[in-house]
Amino acid sequence: MANAKQISNPNETRSMGIWAQRHLRFIKEYRKTLYKELCSSGKLDDYLANIDEEANELLDMLINQLAEKEGVTEELKRTDQMKWVQSMNNIRSRAEEVVYSDLIYN
Repeated sequence: MANAKQISNPNETRSMGIWAQRHLRFIKEYRKTLYKELCSSGKLDDYLANIDEEANELLDMLINQLAEKEGVTEELKRTDQMKWVQSMNNIRSRAEEVVYSDLIYN
């Protein structure tokens, strides 16, 4: 990941991707008490890594579900690439909005 920072944990190293970075920015500005509690307890890195994993999983699941529901298939990709790209971009945007509202800015 180009925008990923490494999160160190004694047991493992996890990446802090774009979702974790955006959530971190949010809690620093709007949920200061939570941010301070996570920092003082040493749980911030693990919390952010979990948010990032959860956000990526939710995004992938939503994209797959919406694409299936709307008939955006490999066949469409093969026959009408522009329509496929347009549909997938639309689906991705809607899925990202759900991730933002459910996980990142909550």
